[in-house]
Amino acid sequence: MLSATQAHRVRRRPTPSLKQQYQEYVLQRIEGFKNSIPRDELLRLGDEAVAEMQSTAEAQFVLTEVLMLESVDRLIMKRLALRSYRRWRQQFLKLREAQRQPTHWGLEPDCPLVPLLPRLEDEDPTLVVGAEAVAYLLAAHDTAVTFIASDLRAVERVEAGMANESLASLFASFFVQPGGWLPALDGPLALIVIDAGTLTDATTAARTEFITALQDQTAAGGIHVLLPGRGRLAPEALLSCYEGWIRDDVARSRRRGSAKRAGLVLTRPDETHDELSHAAGEH
Repeated sequence: MLSATQAHRVRRRPTPSLKQQYQEYVLQRIEGFKNSIPRDELLRLGDEAVAEMQSTAEAQFVLTEVLMLESVDRLIMKRLALRSYRRWRQQFLKLREAQRQPTHWGLEPDCPLVPLLPRLEDEDPTLVVGAEAVAYLLAAHDTAVTFIASDLRAVERVEAGMANESLASLFASFFVQPGGWLPALDGPLALIVIDAGTLTDATTAARTEFITALQDQTAAGGIHVLLPGRGRLAPEALLSCYEGWIRDDVARSRRRGSAKRAGLVLTRPDETHDELSHAAGEH
């Protein structure tokens, strides 16, 4: 994730080509179909593929496992009536443009995450705790999103939603209880977004342990965004866990007449940078 200054100056990592994204789209649909049908139906597809290959010029080749898999995949593509690359590209560009708007997912324009979006780079490792809409938004901005929640239904809902929205290529999700096991994360993490309301039922000790573990996974200069959720716990209740972090006070709601906070933005200090600056000052 780029700093505010770097966002205007640094050359960004290259975005995967649309051809690559189309191939990923086709692969996701094929694998999703295979996982949705009974084994006996998949075997029947295999028999159909063999019969089709034996009736064509391909019969002169040995029926290897690779040829079989490719033939089955082609049959599934026909059955699913997957769009051609040209049609997919036209629809994909329009869809992705809409998906990158916070309001598309029901997020307010003054959500404190919004000013950070231009600083994200493709495949930046990000983590979302309970905030379902945010997970979709970050995936639409091509970050590598890990979604965790203590509600198994939420995890399953987001998994299905990511596949349906063609956002699952860099996505992973896990059922996690605050204060308990954490999955192995591809870190250090550039950005973590926490729905504070989802931590309402956790004990103070469990919340502290959980947030400390997330902080340990955060890169120097990495950012935590604490959002108000449906639960009773407000983002401010978690501030005691962020001693020494830099607080950005731009997260106040900009709606006229509103004193409500839209959330909190906190940055992990870059201790290495601070040490170098201090050493330079001594000289």
